[in-house]
Amino acid sequence: MNYNPYGMQMPQGQNIQDTCHRLRNYYVIGQMSDGSQMQGIIEDMDDEGVTMLVPEDVEDTEMDRQFGGYGGFGGYGGYGRRRFRRFRRRRFPYNFFVFPFFFPFPFYY
Repeated sequence: MNYNPYGMQMPQGQNIQDTCHRLRNYYVIGQMSDGSQMQGIIEDMDDEGVTMLVPEDVEDTEMDRQFGGYGGFGGYGGYGRRRFRRFRRRRFPYNFFVFPFFFPFPFYY
């Protein structure tokens, strides 16, 4: 048995498609082949790859215009800029990932 950094047991040689199917609709961390990690929600998978909803942060520029550019609620010295998170659908071939392919985000433990 192999262990990922969060202690979840994964059998050796497990198929990436099985891992995707088991973690479908979970917020996961994916281990990329270049050594980086990526976060997102596994939405769908097929024989060629996986479709994920990947988060991106967006600032509210409309509020900056309404309140004179002072950064959101309360004007100068207020709460700062309002930030939003939106998810974009992205498609990744399976060869972009290495073992351990995906593991659930720590708040599932």
